[in-house]
Amino acid sequence: MRNGLIPAVRKAAFPPSVDERTTLLILGSLPGDASIRQGEYYAHRGNAFWSLMSDVLGDDLRALPYAMRLKRLRTRGVGLWDVIESADREGSLDSAIRGAEFRDLRGFIARLPALRAIAFNGKTASVQGRRQIGTATELTMIDLPSSSGAYAMLSRDKKAEAWRTLRQWIAPSQH
Repeated sequence: MRNGLIPAVRKAAFPPSVDERTTLLILGSLPGDASIRQGEYYAHRGNAFWSLMSDVLGDDLRALPYAMRLKRLRTRGVGLWDVIESADREGSLDSAIRGAEFRDLRGFIARLPALRAIAFNGKTASVQGRRQIGTATELTMIDLPSSSGAYAMLSRDKKAEAWRTLRQWIAPSQH
């Protein structure tokens, strides 16, 4: 510990939430501290992910227990994962990520037979994800404004407008 700085902590991402019906894969960067503590994607109350996806699906996911949220997403063909396997990071900001170990996204997406589109939740996910996947793909790749509350350049309404473009990749509701 030099100059009184607290060393960054190695943080690891979660397993993917996908199945053979996944048509849309939403990739984030690396879970933040609140998510890691709770073991849930997008757990920080300031993160608009569950609100944005509720709007996209026309189904209030926020009222459901976490396991049911994931199940509802999978039922509608939506999978979740992150582009970074693990990294050193103090706090939750993507700008603090150091020494990232990346996923094998190409290999992973090759195992999703129904996959048609990948959406990147924020700039870090897009830059790193596109670098990993490359251009040799027929999948549609969509850049989304980050659902993080730390990304305040856009209002929630503007974010929701951008996220609604995902509707074309969502399976119809089964209930």
